[in-house]
Amino acid sequence: MLKKLEKTQQKWGGSNTLIDQWLNNRRNLLIHYCKIAGIPPYEMPENSLPAFDSVKTFCDQLMDYVSEGHFEIYNQVVTACETNGSSGIELAQQLVPQISETTDAALDFNDKYTEAKDEKVLFHLDNDLSSLGHAMETRFALEDKLLEVLHDKTS
Repeated sequence: MLKKLEKTQQKWGGSNTLIDQWLNNRRNLLIHYCKIAGIPPYEMPENSLPAFDSVKTFCDQLMDYVSEGHFEIYNQVVTACETNGSSGIELAQQLVPQISETTDAALDFNDKYTEAKDEKVLFHLDNDLSSLGHAMETRFALEDKLLEVLHDKTS
């Protein structure tokens, strides 16, 4: 996912402050994901789990990222499309509901790990991170399509 992000940043980075901010927030989220998942270069010692606080911090970042998309970015993309012609509005209106479907995985992960009474929940972390990673990858691909619409309408 980080390599795909690098390609996205190379393609659209520097063209729009909003895009740059969004991609930077995605990068920070992915780095934290890799750290708690033990994905290289952030490998963890064998048979160890990440700190519970680190997982909760990741949950905060995840919710911030999801919220930023739904309550700031997507609305601005749709507004840009409406302002600059309708060619991209249909695509944006199709993509936003698809992106929303991936939000459920993020919310479920967040609820499970922020509401946990103790660290025993971490024994499920690998499977949960795998499911969340798949949802994030789908979300990022759809968001990249939105980025293209935003870039086309603001450049």
